[in-house]
Amino acid sequence: MMMRRTIMGAAAAALAVGMSATGALAQDVTLRMHQFLPPQANVPKQVLDVWADKVQADSGDRIKVERYPSMQLGGKPPELMDQAIDGVADIVWTVVGYTPGRYPSTEVFELPFMVTDARAASSAYWQMFDKHMKDTEFKDVHILGTWVHGPGLLHTNKEVRTPADMQGLKIRGGSRLVNQLLETTGATPVGMPVPAIPEGLSKGVIDGTTIPWEVTTALKVSELVKNHTEFSGSALYTLTFVLAMNKDKYESLPDDLKKVIDDNSGLEFSVFAGGTQADADGPARQIAVDLGNNIVTLSDEETQVWRETAQPIYDAWVADMNGKGIDGQALIDEAKSLMDAYGK
Repeated sequence: MMMRRTIMGAAAAALAVGMSATGALAQDVTLRMHQFLPPQANVPKQVLDVWADKVQADSGDRIKVERYPSMQLGGKPPELMDQAIDGVADIVWTVVGYTPGRYPSTEVFELPFMVTDARAASSAYWQMFDKHMKDTEFKDVHILGTWVHGPGLLHTNKEVRTPADMQGLKIRGGSRLVNQLLETTGATPVGMPVPAIPEGLSKGVIDGTTIPWEVTTALKVSELVKNHTEFSGSALYTLTFVLAMNKDKYESLPDDLKKVIDDNSGLEFSVFAGGTQADADGPARQIAVDLGNNIVTLSDEETQVWRETAQPIYDAWVADMNGKGIDGQALIDEAKSLMDAYGK
């Protein structure tokens, strides 16, 4: 009798351990999300945390999203995409332009004076990703969202109204095409990650930077320079972002948890993310106004001079895309068409 109870007890214990292990594997998933900005910056606070909290809630807390800001898992911002591919992180948020030329089709939204509205561009970006990029340029990673920020502009230590005013200035640029634009105006592009901008400005390493208004808050840019140049109509530039997930990690999820991820990803999320970034421009701009900074808003006629200066970048980009077997002009036309159709 004692032998029977011992055997049954051992069997029950083994079953309990097995059920516990199975339950843990089936129910508890931890995703490490890695990105380069401090946690108080707008994107982590207003986009990434919102997404992560929603995923956790919708999963009944079966998915836990650990947040690692400021490159806390190691490496440098240009390495984030490879970290997602290699599984160093499960999810990354990054600037696509940190790896120039690697995802060429995304650059259509980074062309100078291409984008007017961040929501429209983010919507078009997702649709074109789904059609052209998902199974080609991004085949090694599972993309959760694609978006752009609000209008990029100039923040400088001297007033800038014309391309000629840029001559000799050292300006931090955020992407390959932004740097080409700076060179076209006679400025010297300086490559540096976003978190390094304040030190670069305060030490005179750079004379200014190209970023949207919303980024200036966390970096205190309006306290470091006194001049800001805005453009009428379409933005001087925008950068493209992705929220990317390790493909194997996504595929390893049970179907119901995949659905949680899917339901919080895609077109609607991309528009939310781009729109949220753009909405943060206004409060950030007001800081510069309150400081008494010089905000130059160029007229349509003044902006047209800049557009004409930027035209060679379009021509070179189309030729470059064609050389890669991608119809660059077709991408431009499709992007414009989708952006124009947004909300109609």
